[in-house]
Amino acid sequence: MMAETQKAREVLVVAHLAPQQIAEVAPVVARVFGGAGVGVRVLAPDIARTGKPLAPAIAPKLFLEELAKYVETQAVEDEGAAEGCELVLVLGGDGTFLRAAEVARPAEVPILGINLGHVGFLAEAEAEQIDQTLEQVVAGAYSIEQRMTLDVTVVHEGRVLDRGWAFNEVSVQNVSRLGVLELVVEVDGRPVCAFMADGMLVSTPTGSTAYAYSAGGPIVWPDLEAILLVPSNAHALFTRPMVTSPKARIAIEPTNGGRDGVVICDGRREILLPPNGRVEILQGATPVYWARIDTVPFADRLVRKFELPVTGWRGRGRNAH
Repeated sequence: MMAETQKAREVLVVAHLAPQQIAEVAPVVARVFGGAGVGVRVLAPDIARTGKPLAPAIAPKLFLEELAKYVETQAVEDEGAAEGCELVLVLGGDGTFLRAAEVARPAEVPILGINLGHVGFLAEAEAEQIDQTLEQVVAGAYSIEQRMTLDVTVVHEGRVLDRGWAFNEVSVQNVSRLGVLELVVEVDGRPVCAFMADGMLVSTPTGSTAYAYSAGGPIVWPDLEAILLVPSNAHALFTRPMVTSPKARIAIEPTNGGRDGVVICDGRREILLPPNGRVEILQGATPVYWARIDTVPFADRLVRKFELPVTGWRGRGRNAH
């Protein structure tokens, strides 16, 4: 009886690198993965639906060429890019991570981020840890957890116009940016508030440290499943953020029919919201799988990333028993 052929290991790399970073990063990625016989795919230069490139096209091309000197590498387009891979590796910041989620989610492949950007809240490791992190990937020394997403449906006069999804947040905004939107927010089929605002954010716990945080929303620990409702610059005295059950059915309706709105998912994907339209939001049917190597508590990550003051703390410390 013939032995089964072991499937070749492959990792999809989604990178947003400045040209000067390529010479530093590519040899490390190639050395670790090439030495372990792990094949590398690189996502081709991305042109978002807005027409703006995620990174200068020359940078991904140079990265691909540099990797190919040392390890088997292929460029792939969006469709099926992560199929058959064991991991999607993100080299960049949070915007790059969200880009990677677009290809990792349909394939149900976990994502692991190495921060080469600014805050990098979604990353598991920093640039100086790249060697160690890649070695852990090769050794399979990581765990996988699920992060909830949001499914979005835009309806007009009983007809579904479009569908989308979000990992961080869904933002309902005024297309023209002139004036404000008059919005009614519905939870589980019942109206709960109406106000004028620049817009409305509906966020996951993962997205609570992103746009929703900037708009005054609460920070929610990512192991809690919930849906956050955060008004953006509301023209009302008593409008406050709300946190609902993850099973809640959320709907947002602009009431002043003369204005077009836009529904923006993760700051990347846009859906037009015509006058008298309706946005319906539910917990996503497909989660994002998150590869974890960082065992630091979320509170420590929060303090480190946001540089929060903790002077005067007299706690027992993380190693206390």
